[in-house]
Amino acid sequence: MALEICVKAAAGAPDILGDCPFCQRVLLTLEEKMVPYKLNLVNLSDKPQWFLEISPERKVPVVKFDDKWVADSDVIVGIIEDKFPEPSLKTPPEFAHSKDANDGSEQALVNELKALDEHLKGHEPFIAGEKITAVDLSLGPKLYHLEITLDHFKKWTVPESLTYVHNYMKSIFGRESFVKTKAAKEHVIAGWAPKVNA
Repeated sequence: MALEICVKAAAGAPDILGDCPFCQRVLLTLEEKMVPYKLNLVNLSDKPQWFLEISPERKVPVVKFDDKWVADSDVIVGIIEDKFPEPSLKTPPEFAHSKDANDGSEQALVNELKALDEHLKGHEPFIAGEKITAVDLSLGPKLYHLEITLDHFKKWTVPESLTYVHNYMKSIFGRESFVKTKAAKEHVIAGWAPKVNA
């Protein structure tokens, strides 16, 4: 029985997977666990009535578990882990990253990336070592967006000196599950353009 999931459709291309890192995180989790799913693409700029009925907060992703629609990627990923425990994607607690909101400056970003690089030095290829875990599936889509958007809008790239971060991105972006669930570069740029140009 395939799980039903609603995710963002690409801006201007309603039949193509859109650029939501939270949707991709859930799709990656399903792919890594080989859980069959049925994809519903939602045009967020013209939300269909059926979607508003199942997602009162009007947010994606939403997944149907036992006839009940559930929102919030953190909650969804937790339920998937409970219902489909193998292979386990649980992140060992010592490798779980905090959700510190930093000041959003370039320096703060570089500091975060340096800390990640330091950490990966002893644990490659993933945050917890050999095995991919939930923290990688959450971080991977964000790094993918970061790489595309900062290069496109700010002509900024992850410093070459952060070799481990570059290797990490290659490891994640090259995974079959990632290739299958990522939004095309132009859709990521189209999705971010209104926010950047606002």
